[in-house]
Amino acid sequence: MLERITINPEICHGKPTIRNKRYTVESILEYLSGGDSIDSILEEFKDLEKEDILACITFAYQMLKNKTINIIGDEISA
Repeated sequence: MLERITINPEICHGKPTIRNKRYTVESILEYLSGGDSIDSILEEFKDLEKEDILACITFAYQMLKNKTINIIGDEISA
């Protein structure tokens, strides 16, 4: 699934994107965290597939799994 996530310095300033398209993992996660469903994202962006959205979630999970997050008061730092 993670092979769908690509990092190319010439696309979106090297941010992780979906299949070398200009959809960043960050933007897809922002849609999801804002309450959009996978189906609504797919309806809006016809060239994406369900597996692309799931790959974004898996990518985020893998990144967080390997990172320590500190919570101090109301602030979160990595």
